[in-house]
Amino acid sequence: MTFSILLADDQDMVRTSMRIMIDVEPDLEVVGEAADGEAAVAMAARLRPDVVVMDIRMPKVDGVAATRRIMAEPDPPAVLALTTFDIDEYLFGTLQAGAAGFVLKKDSASTLLDGIRAVARGNGFVSPGPTRRLIARVSAVGGGPCALPTELTPRERDVLALLGHALSNTQIARRLHIEESTVKSHVQNVLTKLNARTRVQAALIASRAGLLDEPTP
Repeated sequence: MTFSILLADDQDMVRTSMRIMIDVEPDLEVVGEAADGEAAVAMAARLRPDVVVMDIRMPKVDGVAATRRIMAEPDPPAVLALTTFDIDEYLFGTLQAGAAGFVLKKDSASTLLDGIRAVARGNGFVSPGPTRRLIARVSAVGGGPCALPTELTPRERDVLALLGHALSNTQIARRLHIEESTVKSHVQNVLTKLNARTRVQAALIASRAGLLDEPTP
């Protein structure tokens, strides 16, 4: 299976470098490039890529607003945010707008490729680093504590807590001693009950609900 990629960055050299890295991969294909957020929104609607690699700081429409507009469309692509800094107020807004994760411009090529593949498959991806601290800070920016829906089952609550710690489906399956296919079903149920589009949004809710401070399963 080949995943289609739209690159959105206002720097030609950055887009060219990413295209070179991506196009040599047999399962990835760059189908378009956008130099500003407005073009990214239009091209995402027209090209229907699997993933948009979205620079956060761009002219005309920044990455936060562009991500929000893309995610408001039916069946939107996954958005992988691209930023220079690991602590960036714009990054917080992009994740809250629905980005499935982020990579840093200083990250290795393999990290970028891993991020693209992860979000294309419906998983979250956070650049290696202080994941828990980042999620906690994003949650603080987004508001105070929140209550979880009462219809969450105990197992779904366990899955949500592990999403808050940025675990993959495989890692969750090992931790809970269940099949990965069962984890996928639980994750989908959690997203539906939380009215969340992405695993990252679910992780933010887990943090705001205090699950990251509780013992993990």
